[in-house]
Amino acid sequence: MSDENITYHIPVLLNESIDGLNLENGKVFVDVTFGGGGHSKEILRRLGDDGRLLGFDQDQDAERNIVDDNRFTFVRSNFRYLANFLRYHGIDEIDGLLADLGVSSHHFDDSERGFSFRFDGKLDMRMNQKASMTAADILNTYEEEQLASILYLYGELKNSRKLASVIVKSRATTSIKNTSDFINIVQPLFGRDREKKEMAKVFQALRIEVNQEMEALKEMLYSAAEYLRPGGRLSVITYHSLEDRIVKNFIKSGNFEGKIEQDFFGNIQSPFKLINNKVITPTPEEIERNPRSRSAKLRIAEKK
Repeated sequence: MSDENITYHIPVLLNESIDGLNLENGKVFVDVTFGGGGHSKEILRRLGDDGRLLGFDQDQDAERNIVDDNRFTFVRSNFRYLANFLRYHGIDEIDGLLADLGVSSHHFDDSERGFSFRFDGKLDMRMNQKASMTAADILNTYEEEQLASILYLYGELKNSRKLASVIVKSRATTSIKNTSDFINIVQPLFGRDREKKEMAKVFQALRIEVNQEMEALKEMLYSAAEYLRPGGRLSVITYHSLEDRIVKNFIKSGNFEGKIEQDFFGNIQSPFKLINNKVITPTPEEIERNPRSRSAKLRIAEKK
């Protein structure tokens, strides 16, 4: 991998997340968020000659970063299809899985992809560029109630109903195609002191809906629980409260609601046990080097 490709995305909590995998030679590991290849490259550096690593990514841009290593297999797919591709590659169980759920700086910095309100461009936001639905499709076709719902659930915006109403009224005159069009519509609803934070929430909500991120995360976690061998490790980095709550609840209880169920002897019926009882966060030094890591949280669990 060239130095240019490494800048695609600076790996967050690199050593902590890979230490959590408890790497061993001859074992099978999965990086379900390959991206710029930073985490995968470090796994391969530490993995013995007989180890194996699969890297998942649905974004065709990630293919530029594929590692030339006979221990590595690249899978161009959404990680929600983890189970399908493990079966396809004849893998019955895995020894560790790493997921860095953050959106890479590569996506935010590419104006053509429409992930950021900092640039003007098409309202796309598709991680998989072959997928049919874009952010513009959502804004121009969803019913007002649907729009309000995703803005509230995925953006945690208190004025979601007002935002949805303004969007629907505006699109009745002219369709919403570019980020600048959209910003001009919703910006007046935000106070200047919180404008950037609120706009970030709006874009987050749209991105999550376009890519079905919450559903994909749940499917991946179920598959991870199924395929991890006893003693296998799950190492997951989250960035916002929605995904963190899903991961936290699943590790703690085996379900996404966090509902604790116990057997006759009072043992909690979760497939995992926590390795780090306290969530791991970046050091001040890492945050200074990579501001994107500021909101990162790492949870490590072991399959019972």
